[in-house]
Amino acid sequence: MKLSRAEYKEIVRWTDQLRPTRQCMKILKERFPNHSQSTLLSIFSLEYQKRIKRTISRHHAPDAIESHYQRYLSEAKAHPTAPVLLELANEVDLSPALMARIILDRFLQGLEGGVPSKIVLSSMLKEPSLIPDQILANNIYQCTINDCCYGPLVDCIKHAIGQEHEVLLCEKLKERNLSFLDENQLRVMGYDKTPDIILEVPIAVEGHIVHWIESKASFGDDHSHRTYLNEQFWSYWNRFGPGLVIYWYGFIGELDCQRDRGILLKDCFPTDIVTLSHAAQQDRLPQEPE
Repeated sequence: MKLSRAEYKEIVRWTDQLRPTRQCMKILKERFPNHSQSTLLSIFSLEYQKRIKRTISRHHAPDAIESHYQRYLSEAKAHPTAPVLLELANEVDLSPALMARIILDRFLQGLEGGVPSKIVLSSMLKEPSLIPDQILANNIYQCTINDCCYGPLVDCIKHAIGQEHEVLLCEKLKERNLSFLDENQLRVMGYDKTPDIILEVPIAVEGHIVHWIESKASFGDDHSHRTYLNEQFWSYWNRFGPGLVIYWYGFIGELDCQRDRGILLKDCFPTDIVTLSHAAQQDRLPQEPE
């Protein structure tokens, strides 16, 4: 779904009032019923991550960590069955999963007398039953399952969704009998930085030649698209020629302004595909690196 910049800013304005709990999506969906939940969640996640980047340093200050930890201990003692850590995270406007990591790290330091390894910390966040304190384990679990932007559960979901859309893209190409090389095949050939798909025979979409396709299971906002342009898309263009980016959850319509320079944006798999002559385009096909 393409959004005008005005529509996007209206959604962003509402996200500023919300915390990253799963209930926030119900609020957004009720306010913007014509937009898919996936699009709204992607926009909210992008905006919330920007908010966290601006404020996370103050929560990592030693005095802030100790204040959060002592507050947790006090609340957990008074209300051992309540999700006090989740409530504390929402109160101070910090991601529940990030708050869980801070508190667990502080707990393990007190238990072991030193800084815990990242492997131990990550394993306990993924599997709270490993935490040798049942009340803390329950609070960590509540933070993890109620955070829609950060944490091991969200990481797994994002990875799965990304894979799902790459598979969908491949299936769409096969349905059209289009020959292509996927990312794994290109890595075997020796490429280290490639788009998801290289077309062995280029196509034309809406009058624009396409040699490669990149799948993004997210919404394309100004910041993320600018980052992708600088770190991925322009390098693909330099190496393989013009290409297509699919933002499956939509993008700001005004960002689709690089078509004449060779980067086309879509929010779905294109339907008006024209296959170009293999011979005429042979010079643009990827060759095995020397």
